[in-house]
Amino acid sequence: MTVQVWTYIIVGLTFALYIGIAIWSRAGSTKEFYVAGGGVSPLANGMATAADWMSAASFISMAGIISFAGYDGAVYLMGWTGGYVLLALLLAPYLRKFGKFTVPDFIGDRYYSSGARFVAVICALIVSFTYVAGQMRGVGVVFSRFLEVDINTGVVIGMVIVLFYAVLGGMKGITYTQVAQYCVLIFAFMVPAIFISIQMTGNPIPQLGMGGTVTDGSGAYLLDKLNGLQTELGFDEYTNGSKSMMDVFAITLALMVGTAGLPHVIVRFFTVKKVRDARKSAGLALLFITILYTTAPAVAVFAKTNLIETVSNKEYTEMPQWFKNWEKTGLLTFTDVNNDGKIQYVADKEANELKIDNDIMVLANPEIANLPGWVIALVAAGALAAALSTAAGLLLVISSSISHDLIKKMINPNISEKGELWSARGAAFVAVIIAGYFGINPPGFVAAVVALAFGLAAASFFPAIILGIFYKKMNKEGAISGMIVGMLFMLFYMLKFKFGIFDGGKEAVDSLKDSWWFGISPEGFGTVAMIINFVVALVVNKFTPEPPADVQEIVENIRIPSGAGEAVSH
Repeated sequence: MTVQVWTYIIVGLTFALYIGIAIWSRAGSTKEFYVAGGGVSPLANGMATAADWMSAASFISMAGIISFAGYDGAVYLMGWTGGYVLLALLLAPYLRKFGKFTVPDFIGDRYYSSGARFVAVICALIVSFTYVAGQMRGVGVVFSRFLEVDINTGVVIGMVIVLFYAVLGGMKGITYTQVAQYCVLIFAFMVPAIFISIQMTGNPIPQLGMGGTVTDGSGAYLLDKLNGLQTELGFDEYTNGSKSMMDVFAITLALMVGTAGLPHVIVRFFTVKKVRDARKSAGLALLFITILYTTAPAVAVFAKTNLIETVSNKEYTEMPQWFKNWEKTGLLTFTDVNNDGKIQYVADKEANELKIDNDIMVLANPEIANLPGWVIALVAAGALAAALSTAAGLLLVISSSISHDLIKKMINPNISEKGELWSARGAAFVAVIIAGYFGINPPGFVAAVVALAFGLAAASFFPAIILGIFYKKMNKEGAISGMIVGMLFMLFYMLKFKFGIFDGGKEAVDSLKDSWWFGISPEGFGTVAMIINFVVALVVNKFTPEPPADVQEIVENIRIPSGAGEAVSH
């Protein structure tokens, strides 16, 4: 069977599974829609959290970035993994005990202010829409290649699927769908990695294969071989970094603290019965995440080595079918600059004839390695599972921010439960349309877009949450000022240096790198904006009244482990 037939079969079966689960577990109340009824087991929640967390950026784009950035790509591994640990240990149990299942709900109640709630809703929407743009772009990339439709059509298909099970099932449907999606995505990521590791190094464990010797009889280590291939083409050695230490630190920290402020991950800790279960599911999720995250660098090394050996200085007419297939998508392009019929893949931008989108490397990797059609189709299904699981979680955050935090808590407190449920579903529908627009008109490749979402979360939510939990005298004036200033700084820097809004558009972005503040890239500026947020919040707090005594008492209580059983009922 052809790859396309295998793709229709495997993707069709997985989609049928997701839709079947959504119908079986459809939400009948707001509690089921928002927090799955609060009765999910730690194991199921751990798998669902891992699927929610490992988006298209983790599955498709992270190994792609590491393929081309080499050592520099490690910032994504360190930042995202470290951030999850920070979230699980420092924030999740306290937020769970506080008993508020959305970030705006926590901020609104902790800072005793509808103004704080409104600012938090706006921030949640900005972060979530930026993040979901990356997921819809990932869906479009997968469909464009494997179903042989254009990217825009692929995004529309993804919108319809995610809308169905997110709107029908709410958090209850999403949770059990994400358990299935975790199983699909981890199997799809590991199977080709194991095959290629055996093929290239004889070692079935990809993490060890990456550091092993190649099977071509030369006795060379794989990484030494890749370094040699890179330098022959004029690139830096794969194992050397080119980013400044300041930028590496800033990006890593922004990704870490951005993780801790991500609303769609935090809400997962409210779907279990007890605080103890929240801790258990956090630990299990970390274990499930580690499987993919330790394998991604190996996949990157395998993919880059195979790519260079397959295409560099080879006749274009002799290129295998996978090359032609990806050319049709526009994500891989060959321009014969010197008209010799050979592909010159070199570091010199003027002489280079091959342009490759980072996001295709994981998806093209099994094809480059000549793996069976069913393995290639399985990777497509895994990529869709990763993108759709996170997209669904984000859409739920968007819909609950609007229906629960904005409509019920601020506009119409007397709305019926049925009315609130319908407003949540309506908000999810509108959110899917907007997300689809961003997927069709993406601001960059998947992981870069997602990194910006993390920066926005770091700049806005992290200081307000940390100070809200650990500093009982933090008041509403300080928190609101910090969130607004931090978010505005991050948005300004992102628009200026990532999109060139004030300096001539996207074409001028590369020339603006010398003007980065402190040498920090837009992906890392969330760290600076977060520090600004902390400073503004603490300074304003010093010159404004203390919070009420009852609020200070609540903050004291959420840090006391004893009696940490059932959270406050909503």
